[in-house]
Amino acid sequence: MRTSAEADRVTSDRSAGRVRALRRASFSALVLLLIQYGLGMYTNLYVTVPSADKGGGLGKAVSNGPAALSIHAVLALLLILAAIGLLVQAVLARYWAVLAAAVIALIAIVGAAVSGANFTNAGGPDSSSMAMAVLAGVAMLCYGAVLYVLSSPRHP
Repeated sequence: MRTSAEADRVTSDRSAGRVRALRRASFSALVLLLIQYGLGMYTNLYVTVPSADKGGGLGKAVSNGPAALSIHAVLALLLILAAIGLLVQAVLARYWAVLAAAVIALIAIVGAAVSGANFTNAGGPDSSSMAMAVLAGVAMLCYGAVLYVLSSPRHP
């Protein structure tokens, strides 16, 4: 049977491990978002969406689109998976501030992806491009906030 001190140490070790995992997941998502943001700017400025891809959806953009557009679309899917992963980790760790930021970030990433699909389907309206950029910024802010919250002295 474990003593109270041993149980506290085990609980503290688990909590520290969960905080480290949340930090890694948040930092990874932030880096992925920054790469996506840069690639999105490149795609917006230098890549023309072929008329055959307009109205074709995500599958056509990935399979037939220019390389930058295909990578941008695949990265969007990976970002959605990363956002869901952080959300699940936050629920399991019961860090409610992190959970709130993760929910907002996931909504922002999905919104950016929807705007991206609209951008490709409609031939590139400026409002869709602006929505992608703003929503990516919101998600980056959320992941930065998670890193800030988890770096406080309360969290080892």
